[in-house]
Amino acid sequence: MKHFIFLFSLIIVLSGCKNQSGEKAVVLEPDSTTKDTFPQKIHGSTIYEVNIRQFTPQGTFNAFANHLPRLKELGVDVLWLMPIHPISKTNRKGTLGSYYAPQSYTDVNPEFGTIEDFKTLLKKAHDMGFYMILDWVPNHTGRDHHWVTEHPEYYIRDKEGNVTYEAMSPTDVWWDTALLDNSKPETRKAMIEAMRFWVELGIDGFRLDHGCGDKIPLYLWEEARAALDPIKDLFWLAECGHETFILDGSYADEFEVIMREVAQGKQNANALSDWIDNDLFKYGRTALRMTYTSNHDLNSWVGTTFERFGEGHKVFTVFVFTAHGFPLILGGQEVGLDKRLEFFEKDTMLWDDPKNLQPFYQSLVKLKKENPAIWAGDAGGFPVSIENNDHVVGFVREVTGNKVIGIFNFSSENQSVEINNEIAYGTYTDYFSGKAYTINDKTLELKPWEYMVFTK
Repeated sequence: MKHFIFLFSLIIVLSGCKNQSGEKAVVLEPDSTTKDTFPQKIHGSTIYEVNIRQFTPQGTFNAFANHLPRLKELGVDVLWLMPIHPISKTNRKGTLGSYYAPQSYTDVNPEFGTIEDFKTLLKKAHDMGFYMILDWVPNHTGRDHHWVTEHPEYYIRDKEGNVTYEAMSPTDVWWDTALLDNSKPETRKAMIEAMRFWVELGIDGFRLDHGCGDKIPLYLWEEARAALDPIKDLFWLAECGHETFILDGSYADEFEVIMREVAQGKQNANALSDWIDNDLFKYGRTALRMTYTSNHDLNSWVGTTFERFGEGHKVFTVFVFTAHGFPLILGGQEVGLDKRLEFFEKDTMLWDDPKNLQPFYQSLVKLKKENPAIWAGDAGGFPVSIENNDHVVGFVREVTGNKVIGIFNFSSENQSVEINNEIAYGTYTDYFSGKAYTINDKTLELKPWEYMVFTK
């Protein structure tokens, strides 16, 4: 039995609601025009994750800048740069160390270039219409960050009084880090001032590493937003599995796990629609969830998109772009990144695109951008179930003047699907194949891992 449990009458009422504009009141200018702000700016956007070290043979800001025209053609809007700070040398992992053990918060990794090189990249990206957000590490610094000696009171200590480190589990220990005590006002003040440096430089927001962990009080972000949002319109993305309501967006990490289990036959397709139902039920329509089939952690530590999703990698990717939230593309994914990138060593990406996937990703970015029905948050339409097959997800999402229908076979076998909801009936053209279909009460046949997307 499909869930997507939403009354059709409620859908009609809600689909008539207009997108939140984010309009700022101007007392002396009642005729001022409406201008979207974050998070409204990203409702139809795609985020693109950039690993400067691995992106080019040079591994520099200047070399990455040469890819901006291609990324503009791809259509992505928001560039998320993995940490660009100098990397701690004490207890360094591997040869080059972890991006997530910063030696300083207000400088750049000299391997990537200079601060002037970064400013040039930022200006070029802005001139081309991109937003750029920085990966920020609030939970810990590197072991030789200058705060360790200058402000030891900023840190958490063990029973012996020594500055301690991050340990995610007994086998996942980050000896190169020094845990910050963000419960202390002086620590938070110093952190916010370091962030201010980049905001005043012109960046557009932050991806907050471990941003809602057990050692990160949410009042840190209340204070940070109060101090930094007045300077510039910023986007705040938390590496959390839940929506905090204090920040703009959060990870849908559990969603990827369920997709992986469906791909492996451990769960059926109902688990995907159930997860979306539960997510909307718990966090509401306004919660902005970042969905993905890959990111840097998954690629390096779990496996490539092809390892995790096999022949079904495309159907899961299309689902990510259409069913819920706003999508992420890991840099290199659009050209078939088919290796686990080394995390602590130089491991340059290849851009020859042997599977010819870039046109596929370009079409998905365009689909997301041009169809408000599949936008994130309350800007998009509720998903309404249209079929009853345990291996298939079919939905309609609709807002005023825009309808998107998605039908996905999440199995390695042929599936026969009866479309049992009349709101989907009509004649359409499949967005990807260009083939015309009439959807009615007749059975629809789907090949293994086949997907169809209809727009109207």
